[in-house]
Amino acid sequence: MNSIVLSAAHGISAARSVLEGDALDSLANAIAWLALIVVPIVGIAVFWLLHILPEKIAEKKEHPQTSAIQTLCLLSLFFGGLLWPLAWLWAYSKPVFYKAAYGVDKVPHGHEPESAVSAAVPDELRRLRERLNDLSNKSPENSDLRQAIADVNALESQLGSGGGSH
Repeated sequence: MNSIVLSAAHGISAARSVLEGDALDSLANAIAWLALIVVPIVGIAVFWLLHILPEKIAEKKEHPQTSAIQTLCLLSLFFGGLLWPLAWLWAYSKPVFYKAAYGVDKVPHGHEPESAVSAAVPDELRRLRERLNDLSNKSPENSDLRQAIADVNALESQLGSGGGSH
């Protein structure tokens, strides 16, 4: 009786639940399973998808350091997300020093850029072969010169250039 008087004094009216008995227990069980199983799985999936987002951005922007950004994203998973902002910033950054070193700042996903040094090797080999041939014509008996020509031929075959005259 005191509770009725107390609730009436405060203007609170009590309402009956829509569910009772076994229906209420079934709903409570469903909510418990949802909270214990589904929510953590969804939470882990969202956490993982959020952490690979910088990698996906780097791939889309053809960032030349995508594999390093991917590694940082993976490390961020193990460090509780502390490295994730760095990966995010790195994915959106413009690789200035990379362009200075390799001459490009975008690389299609799955391809490594060809450095300026390796691009110049076939031309340099061709020039070296011409110089050696000129020297060989002037001094055909020089065994050191013949060895140098053989070394250039071996190097050229290793690089797969296949060009040049023998």
